[in-house]
Amino acid sequence: MSLAPRLLGLAFSAADSLIELDAKGVVRFALGAGPSASMPIASWVGRELTDLLTPETAAEVRANLGALKPGHRSTPLAIHIPCGQGVVRQASLFAFKLPELAPAVSCSLTYTDRLAAPQQAAAPASEITDAQELLADLRQTLSQKSGTELERMSLSFVDVSGINAIPSDKQASLYAGIFSVLKSNSIDGSSAGRISDSRYALVRDNDNGRDIEAEIRAVGEEAGIPLCASSQQNSLGTDAAAALRAMRFAIEACLRDEGLEHPAANFANTLDRTLKDAERFRSIVRDRNFSLHYQPIVDLKTRSIHHYEALTRFPNSAGPAPAIRMAEELALIEGFDRSVAEMAIHRLRTLGQGQLRVAINVSGASLSSDDYVTALLAMTASAPEVRSRLMVEVTETAALAEIASANRRLNALREVGIKICIDDFGVGSASFDYLRGLNADIVKIDGSLIRDIGLETRNRTLISHLVDLGNSLGLETVGEMVETEEQARILASLGVNYAQGWLFGRAEAEPRTSLGAPVVARRKGVTESWG
Repeated sequence: MSLAPRLLGLAFSAADSLIELDAKGVVRFALGAGPSASMPIASWVGRELTDLLTPETAAEVRANLGALKPGHRSTPLAIHIPCGQGVVRQASLFAFKLPELAPAVSCSLTYTDRLAAPQQAAAPASEITDAQELLADLRQTLSQKSGTELERMSLSFVDVSGINAIPSDKQASLYAGIFSVLKSNSIDGSSAGRISDSRYALVRDNDNGRDIEAEIRAVGEEAGIPLCASSQQNSLGTDAAAALRAMRFAIEACLRDEGLEHPAANFANTLDRTLKDAERFRSIVRDRNFSLHYQPIVDLKTRSIHHYEALTRFPNSAGPAPAIRMAEELALIEGFDRSVAEMAIHRLRTLGQGQLRVAINVSGASLSSDDYVTALLAMTASAPEVRSRLMVEVTETAALAEIASANRRLNALREVGIKICIDDFGVGSASFDYLRGLNADIVKIDGSLIRDIGLETRNRTLISHLVDLGNSLGLETVGEMVETEEQARILASLGVNYAQGWLFGRAEAEPRTSLGAPVVARRKGVTESWG
């Protein structure tokens, strides 16, 4: 196959139509699909491109093409194409000025909607773009961006005043013009939309130097309506990546509510609440305004306490799970995990705690870099004896992005005597990936498999196999959520080593020294390994 048809195939795989404009913006070459059956793309040849568009988008395209430099590619331009018989087609236009062909401009055109009658554009703004669909589009767009890409973007809010005074006969063109400005300024021509009656949001490239406020005022001036626009980039003082993560978290929260009647307004409220919750969480971590409670983990053979799991308790909170999930989604979890480790290690180093052994949780997200492990090693460097009494439990709430790299980091902890545990094993999608890829010492069998163990023979069989698998790999096992003697006896008969649950005690501010006994001081200086 020659290079020409191969390049043509690649071009059409990413676009519906290809056109070339001369120096005056006249279409000189066209291939592909037209916007409608009555308007084949070949009919564009010999006509100026901007004459084929609505006035609102023609001005935007004309300005962008005029500013395009040889060797540069335009941002995606949202355009509207009247197709006759009251039909308007929406599309995204990319333009590139190849130096060898300048001043000619090569363009690709992708239709972003189905054929729609223009009277739909005259409806209220909430109906111009379906809010639920908008949130889904934003979620998909943001989920495909890497952390590095997010750092180059920002979340902007645009407030437009004067909309309520727009006469009904001018609503269509004004709303279309506002949306055209916002979408053409967004990163991909679609990551923009209305989130309340007069507030809009868009995700844009930090290098985008266009004046959105002036462009919206120009839309109003063209229609004889005085519009006033003000924009805030990364409002509430968050950085670009943090704002985008908050936006994605708010989108997910909205879409989880299937009965949502007003998703756009709900999104605005959810985003505002998310940003405030994130700032509150930062303050809690910074000020150490949380505590650790210690739940005993018992040896099923001797019924003596083997070690404790340090569990977080936030002030005025029913439970830590929602806050932890938010922290993982908003990339706040590493600082929190380090604070938990710092508090637990301080407890291990306290006089009279020489036999205390504690497991702390770490999110998979915190193992995506060397920082957490480096910090943990530094915390224990001056008191290496506490390392043999410390365990790190790897949770699957935020899956490890790169298991091999995480294993290398965890091995650095194991080499100095810190034990590694795989938490919640048996139910998460990554459980066996963790078991295969991580060098661990203990696995915790998820409580959902234990809850009905007295009735579910399948669960007993599964746990028995998990124990056999653990034994073959040199791993000990812990059963979670043990609440009855029957559960404890069954687990012991299946070979499970340890158990944790309300049968043996809830998490308490002071770790008890034995089941049912009050806390007493340990003999100073005594240490005990995990053996």
